[in-house]
Amino acid sequence: MLRINQLRLPVGHSKEELIRRVQKVLRCREVPEITIVRRSVDARKKPELYFNYILNIKVSNQGEIYRRCDRKQVEIWEEKPYHFPVEGYRGKERPIIIGTGPAGLFCGYMLANAGFHPILLERGKSVKQRTLDVQQFWETGNLNPESNVQFGEGGAGTFSDGKLNTLVKDKYGRNREVLSLFVRMGAPEEILYDHKPHIGTDVLCKVVENIRLEIERLGGEVRFEAKVTELLTEKDRVSGVVVNDREVLTSGYVVLAPGHSARDTFSMLYGKKLDMEAKPFAVGMRVEHLQKTINKAQYGKEEEPLLGNAPYKVTAKAADGRGVYSFCMCPGGYVVNASSEPGRLAVNGMSYRKRDGRNANSAIIVSVNPEDYGGDSPLAGMEFQRKLEEKAFQIGAGCVPVESYGDYKEAVLGLQSEEHNGCIVEPCIKGQWKFAPVHEILPDNLNKAFVEGMEQFGKIIPGFSDGNVLIEGVESRTSSPIRILRNEALQASLKGLYPCGEGAGYAGGITSAAMDGIHVAEELALHIVNTERD
Repeated sequence: MLRINQLRLPVGHSKEELIRRVQKVLRCREVPEITIVRRSVDARKKPELYFNYILNIKVSNQGEIYRRCDRKQVEIWEEKPYHFPVEGYRGKERPIIIGTGPAGLFCGYMLANAGFHPILLERGKSVKQRTLDVQQFWETGNLNPESNVQFGEGGAGTFSDGKLNTLVKDKYGRNREVLSLFVRMGAPEEILYDHKPHIGTDVLCKVVENIRLEIERLGGEVRFEAKVTELLTEKDRVSGVVVNDREVLTSGYVVLAPGHSARDTFSMLYGKKLDMEAKPFAVGMRVEHLQKTINKAQYGKEEEPLLGNAPYKVTAKAADGRGVYSFCMCPGGYVVNASSEPGRLAVNGMSYRKRDGRNANSAIIVSVNPEDYGGDSPLAGMEFQRKLEEKAFQIGAGCVPVESYGDYKEAVLGLQSEEHNGCIVEPCIKGQWKFAPVHEILPDNLNKAFVEGMEQFGKIIPGFSDGNVLIEGVESRTSSPIRILRNEALQASLKGLYPCGEGAGYAGGITSAAMDGIHVAEELALHIVNTERD
């Protein structure tokens, strides 16, 4: 096939206009078969907006057309479909997978599809039951520690925006396989080619359920309210797990795919003397703006029905060298109470598929490293998170604490904030909230870096650092504070144990976690087959 790069058309163009432009580039009259590979928004001439395309093209006389077209824009392209290395397994090994976030689900699906009949263990509930528990928590403040925004079918990403972009380089086709499976399970087809694909919490819940049903149809088993409380070992290898302190399941192959909030699991693993280390991550606050402010800055107009609400991505460096950047940006979204432990409070962001809420929100976070945690234990970062969350819970009296950026800045810098005439931002929060001194949560050095970043972002996006902008905290669950070490075969210091995904320290988001789940499934399947062959 042929590939056309950097083909630009106005947003709102018709299918016929796309075909005519392709014909012009190829200098042919044949109506080609067009597959969109990538589509991104070009807003350099806002309010005039364009789509930039990368396209795969099939034509009947490819050789002749390629000889006469512009080689700077067109190339011959060979598509390499993803291929799992094992098919039709008929042995007796049944790997156990701990966790049904994206890493565990995709690992489980690939193994089930190859004939391994895996057993997936999830401490939380099914996505339908979990959704009811989460809604009740947001309405009443009564937390179920085992069924919440962090724990349950689909993992923490289920109650987010369902953002699927990743910075992971993918030469094996795993990224495309992840997106393709999402589409087969009910996600919109645009995620295959949009530059910043997203599903939306409402659609993602159904997609997650469909993946689980397919795993079961293929012979896998998924158990809910099945918390792994002990890891069983024989000499230097894993031999099984204990579920809910009473049921023993034996297996020589266990995939460890917990979420980054499985703190009790990390403590259990640390007690097993598993090789692990504290790793850098980032903490900060959710920031809410009026969505029309972001749309005006990004698109040159307050509304753009053809594109929907605008996202943004900003990065800065504080005077002390710390990175400050936006994370998990949710256009037209909501800040959510994402707590999972009594007496501690954490927030996250989410959007529904339509992204039609009145506010935009993102986490503005500051990088932290083991030197900030105060302690040599691999669990020091986890305890650092807990202290911040305890403070957030205290100042908000169990509610999400909210403060205007003007008051936050004044408290951090000791300066009187300037008068601001911008529109008042009303919170869009899932869960109970109250105004409180949010600036008391972070240490002084992180607070200062946060304000420095906000001020720099205000020079990029007009109104970003306006005093009426809302600050809500604490965003402490950006990624795992722990890495469970694994070797080139992806096994931990305990043979047969495969740390996997975001909680284990090897991913940062839905797509990269799912890709790591596929990678682990490949290595595990090959190891089992080769061991049985020998």
